[in-house]
Amino acid sequence: QLRKCANHPYLFEGAEEPPFINDERLVQASGKMILLDKLLKRLHAEKHRVLVFSQMTRFMDILEDYCSFRGWEYCRIDGSTAGDARDEAMRVYNAKDSTKFLFMLSTRAGGLGINLATADTVILYDSDWNPQADL
Repeated sequence: QLRKCANHPYLFEGAEEPPFINDERLVQASGKMILLDKLLKRLHAEKHRVLVFSQMTRFMDILEDYCSFRGWEYCRIDGSTAGDARDEAMRVYNAKDSTKFLFMLSTRAGGLGINLATADTVILYDSDWNPQADL
């Protein structure tokens, strides 16, 4: 529960205030998200390609809402992503003319068979207590 609290309060049922729209409240509700927002806006302006790893797929849902709010294109792989969809997401992200700025991955799903060589920045949003699990 503490990890959820540290990542984003919207991970708790009922924490999000109505109306349920993606706006600046999504960022301002979490100090960690405020910092991520500042970092990602700068990286986007400088044309970087970013990988964001998280252990929580529910946080990845929040990050999807955030990317939609900012108007950024993204890809996502988590434990429920089928093999063909994983390959397609990597192909689209790595394409020479790709407009995908961000690729989000769950730390458990990322790893074996993942090739995202076109990314130049990696963010571990919530690292594991065991550093080996993040590799």
